[in-house]
Amino acid sequence: MGVVLCSDGGPFDFRDPCVRSSWSALLPALFVFALCLFSLPLPTRVQSLFALLARPFRTYITLDEAEALDVDADEKSNGGADPDTSPKGPLASAGVPLWRTLAFVLIGLAETLTWLAYASFQLINSPSDIWGVGRTFLVASSWLYTVMRPIVRPAATAPMDLFVLYIALFIGAVLQVGGTVYDHEVFGDRWPPGVVLAALWSNLLLVGALLAIVLKMPLAVPSRRVRKEDVGLSVSPEDYTSLLGWITFSWVYPLVKRGRDTTLNEKDIWALSPTMQSRPIFMKFVNIHRSSLLRRLWAANSLDLLLDFLLTFVSVAFNYTGPFFLKRILDAIDLQTPTPESRARAYIYAFLAFAASMCKAQADVQHLWFGRRASTRIRSELMAAIYDKALKRKDFSGIIDKDKGKQAEMEDEATARKSSKERKRAEKERKDKADEPKAGADVGKIVNLMAGDANRISQTVSASYFIYGAPFEIIIAGTFLYQLLGWSAFAGFTVLLAGWPLNSFIARRSIRIQKGLLSARDKRMGVLNELIGAVKFIKFFAWEERWIGRALDAREVEMQWMIKARVNSVLFYLLWTCAPILVSVISFFAYVAQGKELTIPIAFTSIALFNMIRAPLNVIPAWIVQILQTGVALNRIAVYLDEDEVDAQVSSLKKEDGAASAPPHPSEEAEEEGLGLENASFKWNEVEVPKDADKDKDKDKDKGKATPDTSQDASTSAENASIVNEDHRFELRDIDVRFPAGELSVITGPTASGKTALLMALLGEMTLLPGGGRIIMEKDPHRVDEHGLTHAISYAAQAPWLRHQSIRDNILFGAPMEEERYAAVVEACALGPDLGVLEDGDATEIGARGVSLSGGQKARVALARAVYARTKYVLLDDPLSAVDSHTSRFLYERLLRGPLLANRTVILVTHHVELVLPGAHYLVRMLDGRIDTQGTIKDLQAQGVLEYIKQDAAVEIQKEGMVATLEEEVEVDGDGDGDVEGKKVKDAAKKPRKLVKDEHRETGGVKWAIYKSYLKASSYWIWAFLAALVVVSQILGLTEKIWIMIWGEAYGELNDAPSFYLFRSFATKEQDIQMDGYPSSHYHTSGFHGMFFMKKGRFGIDWPEAIRHPYFYIGIYAAIGLANALTSVSSTIAQYTGALRASRILFKKLLVTVVRATFRFHDTTPQGRMLNRFGKDVETIDSSLAGSLQAVNSSLASFFASIIAVAFVFPWFLLPATFIGLAYRELAIGYLNTGRDLRRMESNTRSPIFSDFGELLEGIVTVRAFSAERRFLDSLHRKIDTTTQMWYTFWMTNRWLLLNFDGLGALAVLITMLFSIATLSGGAGLAGICITSAMAFTSSVYWACRFWTALELDLNSVERIVEYLDLPQEPPAIIESNRVPAYWPSSSNNDSLVVVEDLVIKYAPDLPPVLQNVSFTLKAGERVGLLGRTGSGKSTLAMSLLRFVDPTSGRILIDGIDISTIGIHDLRSRLTFIPQDATLFSGTLRDNLDPFGEHTDSECLDVLQRVGMVSNTPSGSYPTSASSSRIASRAASIQGVERDETTDSISTTATDVDTKTTVSLETQISAGGTNFSQGQRQLIAMARALLRRSSIIVLDEATSSIDFATDAKIQATIREEFNSSLLLTVAHRLRTVIDYDRLIVLDKGQIAECDTPWKLIQKENGIFRNMCLKSGSFGELEFAARSKAEQRDTRSR
Repeated sequence: MGVVLCSDGGPFDFRDPCVRSSWSALLPALFVFALCLFSLPLPTRVQSLFALLARPFRTYITLDEAEALDVDADEKSNGGADPDTSPKGPLASAGVPLWRTLAFVLIGLAETLTWLAYASFQLINSPSDIWGVGRTFLVASSWLYTVMRPIVRPAATAPMDLFVLYIALFIGAVLQVGGTVYDHEVFGDRWPPGVVLAALWSNLLLVGALLAIVLKMPLAVPSRRVRKEDVGLSVSPEDYTSLLGWITFSWVYPLVKRGRDTTLNEKDIWALSPTMQSRPIFMKFVNIHRSSLLRRLWAANSLDLLLDFLLTFVSVAFNYTGPFFLKRILDAIDLQTPTPESRARAYIYAFLAFAASMCKAQADVQHLWFGRRASTRIRSELMAAIYDKALKRKDFSGIIDKDKGKQAEMEDEATARKSSKERKRAEKERKDKADEPKAGADVGKIVNLMAGDANRISQTVSASYFIYGAPFEIIIAGTFLYQLLGWSAFAGFTVLLAGWPLNSFIARRSIRIQKGLLSARDKRMGVLNELIGAVKFIKFFAWEERWIGRALDAREVEMQWMIKARVNSVLFYLLWTCAPILVSVISFFAYVAQGKELTIPIAFTSIALFNMIRAPLNVIPAWIVQILQTGVALNRIAVYLDEDEVDAQVSSLKKEDGAASAPPHPSEEAEEEGLGLENASFKWNEVEVPKDADKDKDKDKDKGKATPDTSQDASTSAENASIVNEDHRFELRDIDVRFPAGELSVITGPTASGKTALLMALLGEMTLLPGGGRIIMEKDPHRVDEHGLTHAISYAAQAPWLRHQSIRDNILFGAPMEEERYAAVVEACALGPDLGVLEDGDATEIGARGVSLSGGQKARVALARAVYARTKYVLLDDPLSAVDSHTSRFLYERLLRGPLLANRTVILVTHHVELVLPGAHYLVRMLDGRIDTQGTIKDLQAQGVLEYIKQDAAVEIQKEGMVATLEEEVEVDGDGDGDVEGKKVKDAAKKPRKLVKDEHRETGGVKWAIYKSYLKASSYWIWAFLAALVVVSQILGLTEKIWIMIWGEAYGELNDAPSFYLFRSFATKEQDIQMDGYPSSHYHTSGFHGMFFMKKGRFGIDWPEAIRHPYFYIGIYAAIGLANALTSVSSTIAQYTGALRASRILFKKLLVTVVRATFRFHDTTPQGRMLNRFGKDVETIDSSLAGSLQAVNSSLASFFASIIAVAFVFPWFLLPATFIGLAYRELAIGYLNTGRDLRRMESNTRSPIFSDFGELLEGIVTVRAFSAERRFLDSLHRKIDTTTQMWYTFWMTNRWLLLNFDGLGALAVLITMLFSIATLSGGAGLAGICITSAMAFTSSVYWACRFWTALELDLNSVERIVEYLDLPQEPPAIIESNRVPAYWPSSSNNDSLVVVEDLVIKYAPDLPPVLQNVSFTLKAGERVGLLGRTGSGKSTLAMSLLRFVDPTSGRILIDGIDISTIGIHDLRSRLTFIPQDATLFSGTLRDNLDPFGEHTDSECLDVLQRVGMVSNTPSGSYPTSASSSRIASRAASIQGVERDETTDSISTTATDVDTKTTVSLETQISAGGTNFSQGQRQLIAMARALLRRSSIIVLDEATSSIDFATDAKIQATIREEFNSSLLLTVAHRLRTVIDYDRLIVLDKGQIAECDTPWKLIQKENGIFRNMCLKSGSFGELEFAARSKAEQRDTRSR
């Protein structure tokens, strides 16, 4: 406008009172104007534009909204109560204190009137001074706003508009008062009149008072749901702290104070703010729909990310104000004759520098908080999304990892055939596809997505300010350099351009490596998952070595990828450490080559700027890699989240969530009452692979999955049966069945005919093939019929899935406790006697996968769960096969025909047709994946079909023999103390004992022994070398400074090095360690800044003149720089070498110790806890630990170096430094102790997430059947919150430390500045040295503290691994001095192959014996049955033969050798134990039969034929019904849990149905063997035993899941094939052992009876005779026993 407001100076000449007054008026007035402008109504177009711009700045979730969502979700979980929750109403004006409003209004009014009066006075006195009058009116108008605001919009919380306005007014008041004092003191002006002076001071004090009131106001007011007294105890004070508390982060201090002197526990940590809690965050996240996962994350977290971005710029800007003010202070000090004005200005600059430091500290802490909030939310969002997906995705658990089978065999062959170009392309494609989903992500991979990938994304977000800040810093420094050196400055940057191709090559390579590493890590975790899950079975067969080898092989592949990654990192590091040095050297060469004089100010200032640019230049490439790697992680999660899901008809979550957002599915529209299938065909779930996936991978990634029958294998037709690698998929064809409501329907059929598959199809867990079929299923748990039953399903899987909880909790499964109903269910499921035996009754804790219960007990607990739920539909998958016949009859009479299942539609899969037929209404017979026969019992009877089915069944029933109550005892699988150990817990309180102890947590500092373990594992020599390199690095840093000093003197001008160089360290280093945990050396290398600039320090050497020989000085400077870079790179290489060595050693030790641990340990330790050690803890040792240790060394070296420098140059500084040091110590101790506890708790609270997640994935079919997904999701939210609570609180203590350390650092520098200004004149160099030393001192203390905490946290992983290195171990595998002969045990020693003498077994010295004084002798070739009731010690006795339990006294001799004197490997490898639950491993069928390759293919095929797994056909493939479903398409229930014998095969050999499926030795088996039915797994286990040809076979009767025809075949196999072996059977069916040579009947740990079956059955009141009488088929059994006795007599004659 051409108006000059103040005529004398420029707008920043603050010596002019007019300028000061103008700023005092304009600042608040402009702010008020902006506020008023934005509150005006805007045109629609402008509004929509503003809305678009404002969208990213919208708050994601407010406190009120989060609380309301939480309550809403609670009500949903509790059955949909009235969701009136909003606490918004009363909060808006809740409790606004009157005094506060009065203070604002009255003071504002007084100020307004005073300023108006003053303006009027000016208008009368000096009407020509228009601007003078105008600015006074502006101040008055600003004050008027402060009067109106509290009246119009009273607020209980801190009003941010008033806060900013008061700050502007306060700055104005300081300018006015300060200016008056300055004019008086410096220029000698007279004081203004007393009234004016009093008014100025009053204004300052009043604004200060108003600011204090606002600062004390809270950020939020607790709602009705929060008790005020809980804030700061159980409720986080973060939301409710005052504005001052927020700015100073003092709300964190009470926790630090508590944690300083006591060990913190979970209850000491306050809960997360509702705005950070997983459930509300995820509920909002689910409703964000964007085209990609990245966009969804941005939409949810844009505000935090943008504020992080903007505040980072503010921080960087304040960072560079430091050198600006320091330069001016030193210019003022440097004057030989300082004037009062120069000194006063120096003081002002000192305080401005302090203010700038504090502003930078505040900007830092705020931007880091926003970044951390975004990262915390992203972590929770992703973890919950992964879990939520697991609840909705199709069940892919039985799928084989095709890579394992095909890649291994075909890769070499295929690669050899291709041209080298094709080979390279194929190899590249294969590598690029490493992170694509394999056939349905397995448990290990899904857990990895949650543990590793979600974490990596979250960490990248929290540290992304590196990326924002670096370019900004480079631009600022580049601008300064251009001013100094002109275009020469950019000559050096050609190095960067030249290095860029190399840089991008390394970056691309790092992505490939990262994919390979993640894939290798997934595979390694998959192997470990399988190993730990089946460790007992591995021990039975003495296969530990083989499996340790397998795990180490997988680990070695991972290590090779890690080595590649490390080499890549070293290349990167070399490139970017040398780059900044070469940049500066080339720039100087270019400058000097132009003939320009490189003067001291130019040289030193340039070097300072090049050094400042070094850090951001280092950050950029490292972060390019980081971002690319995070992209890989994000893509892995996105691909998983895009996997196929079940229909809304099946998933209650989708039904709830999708009602509003998704169009109804066709099957939903047609949903009607009842349960059945209509003209439907099904296949097992499979991941569809589009044919052109290789060509167009990305394009088809999403749509390919939805396309049915596009997988390359789907085209494999029946004619290709001879292809060994491809098994045909199993399908259910043309199923049309409607089960009658309120009646019992029976599904029967031979092994592997499709019975379980039919139940899976009904549950919607199979893929419906196109063709118009549909599932009739109604699931609406909120609808209740007239019988009080919900329209929902309950399901008991064939292999029971039980949770790691008490028996009661398993039965209730989240339903409310109804005492009467519960008692009826327990009684009807025959659980009463079992609960009576168990010490803690139904409070007994069940271990993972139901360990600690027998097979029959597990089946009946699962059955009780299905019956207890008040559901209309009950699906039972063969519950009768797992129990004896006496119990079967009991269950039939009391349960199936009892009141509990009345009016319920019950569908029962069973082979016990004869037993259940009288009570059944409808029957379905499956054969070969089709319904062979169906109809009501009456109709079938009329047609005469029933007789045929019953005839089959009659033969089978006879073979089964009625079984007495012989269930195996609680101590099955070696956990024999299941029912004994509890006896010592008979306290008055009778608290149920915990099977699984809570995870151990160390307390206090990390012990020296842990450091020692790590240093030893990584080699002491490497650490000695690293320590030497740290010293060398500091010496080189010092040499560089001295050389610059010599260079400066060589110009002959003895003026000091310019200040800018000296203070480059003012730029505080980055606040977070780089992502992969290796702090770059730029954090620590420049410990001394500009030391020893003595004016005449030539060391007696006549140095050449710098003006004539500039290249000499540049050359040596370059050499020193490159030597420093070389030292850094060497230290990185050494560090990586040590880390990899430690990784290898500790992993192997951990693996061997865990595998060799006792049975008891594996029974009582959740799998997730072990996997957490192998996963997260091993990863920490792999990646960040060595870096943390080296970083601590470097920061401590830098700290001591700066202390020595300060003491040498300026000893007086040590006085204030001592006090500041004590304050540092106090803060550091509080932080270290609190942080250590928080991170340990975070580590421990993370384990349950993964063990529960693994458990859920195994039981997903059951969870979905019960519609219990919401409850599981809520439980996960709670667990995520617990672990996030620790993690987030830890970072908040870190921010508190950062702010306090920055404040102390700024104070130290201020004291030094004031001291320098007051005492030094003409000594800018000395002053500069003092100040920079103070800065180096403070920053190194902060980093030492940060890194020390990081180190302790990383060592926590070593601590947890070392804790596992002392696990109780089994006896040695091999005792070299006592090896057994090759022929041992030999059948030639006929009469006493096994001799048991006075055997006493206890599980602990203070417990009663489980077996007492047991003695017997077994002969070679004998078949002996072990019988006894639950808890009698059968399994313990069987286990003791394999030394799973060592005797307290007595001994066991096998073939004359005392088994306690030989190694357990020698013992177990010569005996064969066939456990109840057959376990198979991923790999080929041949690997499962003969893992060590000791037998030929023909031998393996022979045993498969003998057990009926393959039929003896001449073709290359071996047809059998008992084949797996087509490998890739078979998706079993989880881990073999819920699939019945029928899962995938078509018919049994026994029924001689011609089939189209194949099994061969190369057939791939999925982890846990879940692509085979349970019956098939038993057959394979039998084949495995046959192949071993042991002289002694211990069989824990394992034929319960097989139809009776197959069972008969197995029994015949046992009789024929094992006739030369001693067979000891732990029997559960009398029919099995009635024709054995002898029976041993145990009772209460002693042998009650031991004789031939015929003699025992004749013994009056004998235990065995009573069992036979109770079984209901005494005549049959007596006849069989007599026949056997007669045969024996005939033979002996």
